[in-house]
Amino acid sequence: MDKKEIANKLSDKGLRVTPQRIAILSAILHLNNHPTAENIIEYIKMNHPNISVGTVYKVLDSLVENNLLKKVKTEGGIMRYDPLQANHHHLFCEESDRIEDYEDETLDELISDYFRKKGIDNFKIQNIQLHITGKFKH
Repeated sequence: MDKKEIANKLSDKGLRVTPQRIAILSAILHLNNHPTAENIIEYIKMNHPNISVGTVYKVLDSLVENNLLKKVKTEGGIMRYDPLQANHHHLFCEESDRIEDYEDETLDELISDYFRKKGIDNFKIQNIQLHITGKFKH
């Protein structure tokens, strides 16, 4: 995704298009691995040393609030950021701490059908995402 597409995504959400927002969203897309805030800050410092740590956190919060990013919490409680907005699940490798997206329409239908029939008392389901833990084969 180029800077113009990123700028369009920001303006579509009613956000001001700033160099900081473009740089931070570009960094997340470039890192392409569900980066932590620290990963993003490290990347930003190398490529945009004038952007402060506080600005990175504020922009991340703003991007999450405006549904341009999702937060993903790992087994160890580490918060990661995911730019993919389409419904999907996550494969989490305990060995490497790597997260990969997993999309499966059949699985989505099975889960949706199950909860449509069964439901959960006193709870309205808005979204279902699986966090599948294991180890990637080498």
